[in-house]
Amino acid sequence: MSPHVSPGRDAVVVPAVTPPSTLACLRSLSGRGIRTIAVSERETAAAFESTYCDEAYVTPDPATDLAGYADVLLSLAERSDVRAILPVREYDVFVLAKRREEFAEHVGTAWPSWETLRRVQDRIRLYDVAETAGVAVPETELLSECSDWSRERIVKARYAVPADDFGALDVGGGPTGVGGTTYLAPGERPSVSELRFEMGHDPIVQEYVPGEPEYGFFAVYDRGEPLATFQHRQLRGYKYCGGPSAFRESVDIPALESAGRRLLDALDWHGVAMVEFKRDPETGTFKLMEVNPRFWSSLPFTVQAGADFPHYAWLLATGQQERIAPGYDVGVAGHLLRGELLYLQSVLTEDYPLVEKPSAVGALADVLASLVRHRRFDYLDLGDPAPFVRDLRNFVVDVLRPNRTHPALAVGRSSWRVAPLDVDSTPHENGDSPAGTSDADAGAAGPTERMVEGGNPVRDSSN
Repeated sequence: MSPHVSPGRDAVVVPAVTPPSTLACLRSLSGRGIRTIAVSERETAAAFESTYCDEAYVTPDPATDLAGYADVLLSLAERSDVRAILPVREYDVFVLAKRREEFAEHVGTAWPSWETLRRVQDRIRLYDVAETAGVAVPETELLSECSDWSRERIVKARYAVPADDFGALDVGGGPTGVGGTTYLAPGERPSVSELRFEMGHDPIVQEYVPGEPEYGFFAVYDRGEPLATFQHRQLRGYKYCGGPSAFRESVDIPALESAGRRLLDALDWHGVAMVEFKRDPETGTFKLMEVNPRFWSSLPFTVQAGADFPHYAWLLATGQQERIAPGYDVGVAGHLLRGELLYLQSVLTEDYPLVEKPSAVGALADVLASLVRHRRFDYLDLGDPAPFVRDLRNFVVDVLRPNRTHPALAVGRSSWRVAPLDVDSTPHENGDSPAGTSDADAGAAGPTERMVEGGNPVRDSSN
């Protein structure tokens, strides 16, 4: 079957990443009768195991072959049944925004423009926009310009994507990854040259905002107009100093809503976004940390709380914005179990000079108590258990072999191919066609070869 022939239902492409945001998209949209197409550079992606995954494709790794990865997404967008592509990581929204006109010929563009993306993924420019909009930001300057090390500071990347993509400062042939966050106690001065080489650009230095947990403001916008919003307070991250969310609760704070809307309004936002804040413990002011211009890792919890952002994004991409019904439950909480394990690992093995470390016994007690009280989980779903099992297997392998090279990393630009994986044909609970089988194809004899432009013939279970 040609990749440009519709298999019978409107389809959506969702990159399959390690955080469970992909799974939330598959469960939400396939449950509504929309054909789901998951793509990943990892054959072991947990989302591939889901009964809500109708097609699964192995792609080049965007970290090593961004152009090849973009070509794959465009090839899928050209299929007559594909109506939308949902960005779940920076690489996705980067290539979609960069090649917006090409994608717009085939799918709805529910993501920001290239110029808007440049503004939010360069934190210096983002903070300029925020200050103009009346949104508080931490005191920030370039590392090369900082001379006062007498206060608590953090150093982190200026850019949210590899610096060369935004024409950042060349620092002499070093790597171009964005790097992590360095915590500095008062009087501690970092090696400027080493950090600039490590990150591949001139990073930023910020005042450290202590104490309060991180807050997230989430929204979907239609060309500058908010369609739906959501808020959560992070109770635990992957690390005891913060990071991606492992345990969080839904909140409704007017000041947070106001700050998030003012910023996205000023950016004339389009598509989904997560705006991350920390609350200053002295003033109560919400200070902007960053904007994620794509779906967030805690997306399953957002959906469980009543804000179905994957469906909202689908409606936006397909011109059905008027069907979005915003609203959510306040005061509910949920977990990513893998994130809780990473949190405990962080307590046992890591030290951050500006953040008080909890005791190992106390941390374990808190995790166990919250698991009993709040039984909402990002991956674990008794109606779709395989992704949870695969995610745990992947977690164990990643911990035991953290520096392994995955076979997908070896795919080069000159020989990229999209390889569909066979997926289980288990009927959905809602009575739709079995996973991997369209209404038009029901009763066909069996798998057939599918050729994707530029690739080799492979087997696919869509027939």
